[in-house]
Amino acid sequence: MSSASSSAARRLILASTSPYRRELLQRLRLPFEVMSPDTDETPHVDEHPRSVARRLALAKAQAVAMQQPDAVVIGSDQVADLHGRPLGKPVTHERAVAQLRMMRGQTVVFHTAVAVVCKNSGFEAVDVAQVSVTFRDSDTGMSDADIEAYLQAEKPYDCAGSAKSEALGIALLARLQSDDPTALVGLPLIKTVSLLRAAGVSVLAGATA
Repeated sequence: MSSASSSAARRLILASTSPYRRELLQRLRLPFEVMSPDTDETPHVDEHPRSVARRLALAKAQAVAMQQPDAVVIGSDQVADLHGRPLGKPVTHERAVAQLRMMRGQTVVFHTAVAVVCKNSGFEAVDVAQVSVTFRDSDTGMSDADIEAYLQAEKPYDCAGSAKSEALGIALLARLQSDDPTALVGLPLIKTVSLLRAAGVSVLAGATA
């Protein structure tokens, strides 16, 4: 966009129905709408988890931007990476148990991508934040009984990696490393602010009281 003022009147749309991303974006105090992107989230054959997250974040933003060409659209996607193996949302209890058993004692990299697209201005950019998460082993708080107790308590079946770090899932973690603490929850706000700024959206100027 040519200037921040030219984008000030543009609608901001989050291309996601995730309640976690919605809550995170609300922290920026910008008025925004929510739309569900119509995208196929199936990974390509031999596609690296980071590439999956990056591609899908951009695809989600592009899908909504095609319908709302004058809006600034934010898309995001997260893929857990266990030694190059992508781990998505478990959906079921059984899959969540299997995921957590695989991850105990291991370091998993969560790739969280964010894309910002405005069709009419021609702006399109995407970035990826990484969070390295080391899970506890079976002797230090992640036994089969611990896993079952956690899943029954929180039921994180809509979360990549089967654990909510912002809630009770923190009890399963031994260590995490990241330069963007919100990335693990689902939307890297530091990178989101940078991309919005590049698109001409001033977060502080547009924030509501």
